[in-house]
Amino acid sequence: MIHSPGLFLTVLAFVLVIGPLVFFHELGHYLAGRLFGVKAEVFSIGFGNELFGITDKRGTRWKFSALPLGGYVRFAGDMNPASVPDAGWLMLPPEERARTFPSKPVWQRAIIVAAGPVVNFILAVLILAGFALAYGDLRTPPVAGAIAPQSAAAKAGLQPGDRITALSGRSVETFGDMVHYIKIRAGQRVTIDFVRRGAAMSRDALIGTAVERDRFGNEYRVGRLGITNAEPILVDVSLLQAPVVALRQTGEIVETMVETIGQVITGRRSVKELGGPLSIAKVSGEQLSLGLPAFVWLIALVSINLGFINLLPVPMLDGGHLFFYMIEAVRRKPVEPQVQEWAFRGGLAALLALMLLVTFNDLTSFGLWNNLAGLIG
Repeated sequence: MIHSPGLFLTVLAFVLVIGPLVFFHELGHYLAGRLFGVKAEVFSIGFGNELFGITDKRGTRWKFSALPLGGYVRFAGDMNPASVPDAGWLMLPPEERARTFPSKPVWQRAIIVAAGPVVNFILAVLILAGFALAYGDLRTPPVAGAIAPQSAAAKAGLQPGDRITALSGRSVETFGDMVHYIKIRAGQRVTIDFVRRGAAMSRDALIGTAVERDRFGNEYRVGRLGITNAEPILVDVSLLQAPVVALRQTGEIVETMVETIGQVITGRRSVKELGGPLSIAKVSGEQLSLGLPAFVWLIALVSINLGFINLLPVPMLDGGHLFFYMIEAVRRKPVEPQVQEWAFRGGLAALLALMLLVTFNDLTSFGLWNNLAGLIG
């Protein structure tokens, strides 16, 4: 087992993950705004009091703030977090008003808002494409090399040589596809479609549950069928194929995230498994201690998470703004300011509640409450 990387390396790794990803996310908003002639008044990495910064020749204040858990770009005319301007912007001279965010048509505002998450996805695709070029693409066929005794596969009657074709109706093309599907469905029933000596067959199985422990002692509950694969097949990837592989991998990661969130909402997965910034910091330090490739892979994964979460239709997130713009496009007029204001207050309250929950979960996983109970006892 590898020991903890320590506080300094953990904090450094967290900053190296979150800082650049937040910067590129906000840079997407900024560049899209520049494209449509919107003036950016502030570009901030972090929230709260400014630590240091500079003002460029366009009048944009580039700054670092005290709380490094995010960032923002404030465009001219953008008066509050809900992007609801006050009446003052209407009093601006026509030339100056034309450079404000509220003056732009809804499709331009939507592109500006969507540009942040899109940049996060682009960054992840570039990283994953680099990995595909460097290491190739794993395309091991979904053929059972061996069946573990007393496993879910053994109880379902699967045999070595069976080729899995689908799991509960979802097509399976590689052994990795099967692993991704099973891994997040511990304890659930699944219908396995497979081919045995040319004959199509089907069996029902109850996915087993295994507790894995990584080199840092972290434990994870995962699903297991009990099938080991045949000899892995690693295929070289060309420069043109690499983005295709990266897009496929990004789609698989997003699909897993959607399914996992669905499991939490429906109660099939405990909310205790949700992690927050402290968990990201811990994993960042661990991956950095394992070497640069593992750390860069984590950056890609967090970038996908950042892009996906920001596209959720929750007020205060980019997706919440896009939701209101969609309504505006249909109604041909903006949603009333009071409605937006209350919606964004509700969204802020929900996000704060979620932050409290995941922070509590993080502290629980670190053993804080057990240690406190021991001290009190």
